Amino acid sequence: MNDSRVLRADLLSFDADPGEDDTPAAGSVRHITDGALWIEDGRIRALDRFERLFPKLPEGIEVIDHRGKVITPGFIDSHVHYVQLEIMASYGRRLLDWLNDYTFPQECRFAVHEHARALSNAFLDEMLRVGTTTAQVFCSSHPVSVDAFFTACGQRDLRMLAGKVLMDRHAPDALCDDTHGGIRDTERLIGDWHGKGRLGYSLTPRFAPTSTRAQLDATGGLVRNDPSLWLQTHLAETTDELDWVAELFPGSRDYLEVYEQSGLVGPRSTFAHGIHLDQEMRGRLAARRANLAFCPSSNLFLGSGLFDRLAAREAGLAISYASDVGGGTDLSGLATLKAAYQVGQLRGQPLTAWQGFYGLTLGNARALSLDERIGRLATGMEADLVVLDPAATPLMARRTARSRSLAETLFAMMMLGDDRTVAETWAAGRRVHRRA
Repeated sequence: MNDSRVLRADLLSFDADPGEDDTPAAGSVRHITDGALWIEDGRIRALDRFERLFPKLPEGIEVIDHRGKVITPGFIDSHVHYVQLEIMASYGRRLLDWLNDYTFPQECRFAVHEHARALSNAFLDEMLRVGTTTAQVFCSSHPVSVDAFFTACGQRDLRMLAGKVLMDRHAPDALCDDTHGGIRDTERLIGDWHGKGRLGYSLTPRFAPTSTRAQLDATGGLVRNDPSLWLQTHLAETTDELDWVAELFPGSRDYLEVYEQSGLVGPRSTFAHGIHLDQEMRGRLAARRANLAFCPSSNLFLGSGLFDRLAAREAGLAISYASDVGGGTDLSGLATLKAAYQVGQLRGQPLTAWQGFYGLTLGNARALSLDERIGRLATGMEADLVVLDPAATPLMARRTARSRSLAETLFAMMMLGDDRTVAETWAAGRRVHRRA
């Protein structure tokens, strides 16, 4: 018998970028009040108004009633370090000090499989609790950290991207890999995990200062040999970082060219942060169809700077939204949108609810080249879903009871929402989290 059921609630999904106006672009938003979402064998079979779809349903099919709630595609996080989960909320340092004082000592622990396994499961529990069903994840430099993470993801049938950190200098010996040994480990991990189930491999040089030119060039060779791979790294997070890159790579005209010269900039490349870029550099990224992962809570916590979202959009550059962790302060996609709105306010470019929810779903899926599989509520798409409760807390219930429009309700959830807002999370058509 097919694994089949129906979820009844309001349905919200995006078919296109809604634009920056308070009123979304025509045809960009699909909102079905009192909708029915029929899921079967891990995919969406049909969706419509409940009254229209119900007569077409098989007799006796399970109907899960979530009236009063809103179902959206599962949230997507484009840049997150699972190995930093336990150093979240470590007292403030600037980026480079923070790496040395907190990050590197913590990541040394992931040489032990049992620790990597335990933290992989703890991280996934937290992600699903906040409605995130897909992420692009940094592991540590230890291959076992990748094996443990992908094993945990496979057991839950999650669509996830991840990779082993590559760094052969400027880090503790326990974290540095051999220049070419790190590539050999990466090739083994690709063979074991890339394309297995719903898993994808993302090549992961940490950032330019911790890789030699030889390692970056070798990573570029992997990109050329297999364009189905993803790539993730960091770019222009702080001004101190820019100065350090200029010293280490005097033959490159700017930070971005360090990556360009090694062939690391392409349509499946995600560059985290990208705060300190000029418009010419943004244009170069856009021309190669790369994306910038906007990590607003991290940028605020570490004092890295205020991301210029509209400058990136004007350059035609794709923007994705990310929690970062542990520099970030919350794994919740709703919290990420709240921080993005606050950063935008300081720059005179506030984030609308339309743009925010588009970003967490179809926008991030497009940026990661996953939009043929996830990011929309549509027939044939993988059934990764989040059930949001606009009355999850007494305060939110009071606020949303006064909402005059869907936009007001969504914005209230952006500002007031947290893990309690997520009533249920579904992955591949199975419920993987339910709020207590």
